[in-house]
Amino acid sequence: MHFDILVEDQSGKKMLDILIPKIINARNSFNVRAYKGIGHIPKNLTPSANAGAHLLLNQLPKLLRAYGKDYANRPPNSPAAVIVVCDLDNRCLKTFRQELFAVLKVCNPKPETRFCIAIEEGEAWLLGDIPAIRLAFPLAKDAILNGYVNDSICGTWELLADSVVRGGSTALKRRRWQAVGREKSKWATRIAPLMDVEKNASPSFCYFREKLRELTAAENV
Repeated sequence: MHFDILVEDQSGKKMLDILIPKIINARNSFNVRAYKGIGHIPKNLTPSANAGAHLLLNQLPKLLRAYGKDYANRPPNSPAAVIVVCDLDNRCLKTFRQELFAVLKVCNPKPETRFCIAIEEGEAWLLGDIPAIRLAFPLAKDAILNGYVNDSICGTWELLADSVVRGGSTALKRRRWQAVGREKSKWATRIAPLMDVEKNASPSFCYFREKLRELTAAENV
C-alpha cells in the first residue's frame, strides 16, 4: 500500500515522517506533502487560479480529483490511499467531516481516502505521549503537562509552549509567526523519535494510526 499524506504545515510533516514508519512496516510506502496553512474549502468546490495555492483545503478538491484519476490507472497489485491530516481548531467536528466528505463525494473516480483530524491541533498528538516530551525536554513543566486532558480544546500548541519554552507561548507570540512555526518543527523533531505509537493517549492520533493499519491489513487479506 502506498499512502499520499496531506498535512497543513511543515511541523506536521516532520512529525509524521518520523511516526509513520513506527506504524506501518517497510513493505508499504508513503509521501507526506506539507502545505503552508489549512485555508478553506472553496465555494462550489472550485479553487480559483491563484488564491490559496499553498493552502491545504483550498486545493483539496483539485487534489482529490487528481489522485482519483491517478489511482484508477495504478496496477491492481499497487493500491494507494490519500490520508488528509488537518487540525480541528475551533470547528465543529461533525460539520467539518461532512464538508470534507462532500469534497470526496463529487470526485469521479474517487480515490481511497481517509480524513484524520487532530483535536484540537497537531500538537495534541505530541501531548499524547507525555513521557516522550519529558525525555525530549527534561526541564518541561510537570504542572502544566499533568493538567492536560487529551484532545481537549485548550489552546494546544500554547499549552505545549508554556511547558517547554522559556517564557512560554506569551514570549513566542511576541516574535514573528514564522518563529512559532520553527518552534513547532523543533518540538516535532525532538519529541516524535521518542514516542511510543502503541501507548499514545490522544484519541485522534489513535484514529489516524488505526486507519493506516486497517488499510494495510485489507491489502494483506
